[in-house]
Amino acid sequence: MIGYIASRLIQAVPLVLGILVLTFVLIHLAPGDPIYVLAGQSGDAAYFAAMRAKFGLDRSLSEQLGIYVLNALRGDFGYSYTYAQPVFGVIADRIPATLLLMIPALVVSTALGILLGVQAASRPDGASDHAILAGTLFGAAIPGFWLGQILVIVFAVSLGLLPVQGMTTARGSATGVAAVMDVIRHMVLPVMTLATLQLALITRLTRSGLREALAEDYVRAGRAKGLSNTQVLVRQALPNALLPVVTVIGGHFGTLLTGAVLVEIIFAWPGLGRLLYDAILARDYPLLMSIFLVASVSVILANLIVDVLYGWLDPRIRVM
Repeated sequence: MIGYIASRLIQAVPLVLGILVLTFVLIHLAPGDPIYVLAGQSGDAAYFAAMRAKFGLDRSLSEQLGIYVLNALRGDFGYSYTYAQPVFGVIADRIPATLLLMIPALVVSTALGILLGVQAASRPDGASDHAILAGTLFGAAIPGFWLGQILVIVFAVSLGLLPVQGMTTARGSATGVAAVMDVIRHMVLPVMTLATLQLALITRLTRSGLREALAEDYVRAGRAKGLSNTQVLVRQALPNALLPVVTVIGGHFGTLLTGAVLVEIIFAWPGLGRLLYDAILARDYPLLMSIFLVASVSVILANLIVDVLYGWLDPRIRVM
């Protein structure tokens, strides 16, 4: 197992380097000049030239790329133009807020999606099956930014049950348990938005996987041995049906880490998605590169964890 994990990590090194090069080229070829964001529009040509020289933007793209890769290999990923701090320090400050949304959203969507998928598959073509399918179809078709705004209008503006935006109450002075409850109240709407977007896919995958598994010979053999429907479902069919669900969760880990941009903007949540949006507007090249690097590495690690979980869910798949 350790050897397999080590080999996968070694194989990921050229992939990460390729991602670094590709994102560097794409970001620098995109329209926009960070100097105008940093120095403003009122400077003269000499001032702009001095600023470009200060940040190394006066060099050719190949030179900039070579310098960036060499520095990255030494662990130096540069300073943010906007925050004037090491980029990973800026990112580290935002990751906890994003994880605070992402982990509850994954837990809620996974648990509820599996329960609904099991309910639908255990009574195929019944009323509950059709209702769950219709609900997942509706959930999959809802854009995240639209759903977030509807939740704000209903629960925050109309009913006044939950706060509109932010991570904590503005000018609040709560401490201890009161402070924790304040953060939880602010989490509810963005977590609901993110969980709904994942719930539909997990439910449909669980349902389809279970229906296929319940038609297999080993399920019929289990029933012939006297196992109850619940035992057959939980001990034999469900582990196999969860393989594609685990794959989806692993693939979406990096997406949720940086892909909740619109949700974080709608709810003014100070997470990594909002930081990515601000970095794009500011043309903050080092910060953008590092955010994409964090997302790429998180996807690689999530896929590695998924491969290990495969062997636990299905004994026929063993990582040697």
